[in-house]
Amino acid sequence: MSPPQKWTLLLALYFSQGLPFGFFTQALPVLLREDGVSLSRIGLSGLLFLPWALKWLWAPWVDAHGLRKHWIIPLQLATILTAVALAAVDGSPEQKLFWLKIAIVLCALFAATQDVPSDALAVHLLQPGERGLGNAVQVGGYRLGMVLGGGALMIVLDQLGWAAAFLAMAAFLGLSLWPVLRFPEQRLLPPLERRAPGANPLPAIWARLRLPGMAALLCWLVAYKFGDSMASAMVKPYLVDAGWSKTEIGLWAGIAGSGGGLLGALLGGLAADRLGRRRALLYCGLAQTAAVALYALHAYGPGGEWLLKSAVTLEHVLGGMATVALFTLMMDASDPQHAGSDYTLQACAIVIATGLAGWVGGLLGDALGYGALFALATALSGAGCGLLLWALARRRVPTRLVAQMRS
Repeated sequence: MSPPQKWTLLLALYFSQGLPFGFFTQALPVLLREDGVSLSRIGLSGLLFLPWALKWLWAPWVDAHGLRKHWIIPLQLATILTAVALAAVDGSPEQKLFWLKIAIVLCALFAATQDVPSDALAVHLLQPGERGLGNAVQVGGYRLGMVLGGGALMIVLDQLGWAAAFLAMAAFLGLSLWPVLRFPEQRLLPPLERRAPGANPLPAIWARLRLPGMAALLCWLVAYKFGDSMASAMVKPYLVDAGWSKTEIGLWAGIAGSGGGLLGALLGGLAADRLGRRRALLYCGLAQTAAVALYALHAYGPGGEWLLKSAVTLEHVLGGMATVALFTLMMDASDPQHAGSDYTLQACAIVIATGLAGWVGGLLGDALGYGALFALATALSGAGCGLLLWALARRRVPTRLVAQMRS
């Protein structure tokens, strides 16, 4: 399979996840804050995305049964049908918000399950030398989906209404299925090479977790993203409280911000391939921390509207760089024979940490205000970067990762 074909497939796979996730994560905090909901309760709304944190329970089973595209296609069709069903909802804002929450849980379940075979395909298709750019394409596709979902569809929601937004979502998801339908998985990935037969989820995950250094690696991954996630979860309420409309949030946080994330994904991929994993994680982690610090600076008074707009854009650019560098490391740590399970285990640890960070951020925001919240998030982001780099230098990570990593 030629590299351009790989990039097209990966772009489509992760675009289809970023589109609904981008819309839901942008729209829900905004709608809740406009309704007067507290920051701590908004932080708890991350529980609606719980399937992303629990997918490790069924990942080994998905990893062991059927062609991967035969999982991806029906799951994406289910997401499309959910979007169409939401477009048909008519009623009061409270009723729409209720059905939106139900749809978020369903779409999170479909997308989280779809992510397992998608990640496994990526691990198998990408050679070690392609993983930096490959992860840039994955994150870039995801960010492109967030540009449309969290940006364009937010503007459509504000200007054209509920039904138009969800019908547009369904149409974009349908178009992104085409590369998956054309992918000749049976020819490129023979069954015996793809996966071993049968897997009992809990023992399989426990076996992966007991690998030397794996549990420690999960802790370092969580530390690297916790501070950034704590700040990011409260950005949308902060923008609402700053007087931004849904159209402004869609334009700056959705289109400009997530569009900047595409650039960040490319830069992060190039850094991982050309600088090596450790230096890429260091430089990108420090850049991520600097982006969070801009919110603290704005919250404490200096600067005005343009500082906030710069912070929103740079958060996505610099955070995208750090995300790609981290995902490349996670792929290096994944055994190709257990690709879906290994990568899913690491991704779930980050998702759980992201949800916890959002809740903690909401509590701190309610108790201490935005300034203290963003300042603490900055400190935690910098400390987490240092912890991961220390662990890599001391080889407190899986043996497979030590062998593959280059300084």
